[in-house]
Amino acid sequence: MTFFEIMLLLFLIACAISIFFIKRLVNAVVVFMSYSAIMAVLWLSLESPDLAITEAAVGCGITTLLFILALKKVNALKEDGEADRDEHNI
Repeated sequence: MTFFEIMLLLFLIACAISIFFIKRLVNAVVVFMSYSAIMAVLWLSLESPDLAITEAAVGCGITTLLFILALKKVNALKEDGEADRDEHNI
């Protein structure tokens, strides 16, 4: 195992542990994206390019996009609910 692979594994463990301590969901999504990017590089170093491409496309790309869109939708619904509640209080 090379020094590069050991450093990637340490970063991977740091990303996995830091997810539990992050308060903001957007920051957690960014850390999850970095976790997927590191996994893609590790798959590539293990000479498995098909898994690396899949991890990069699904983990870094599609999943991150879906998480961000879901967070945006939840915040939009939350703002609409607050607006409706404010109108009834007037």
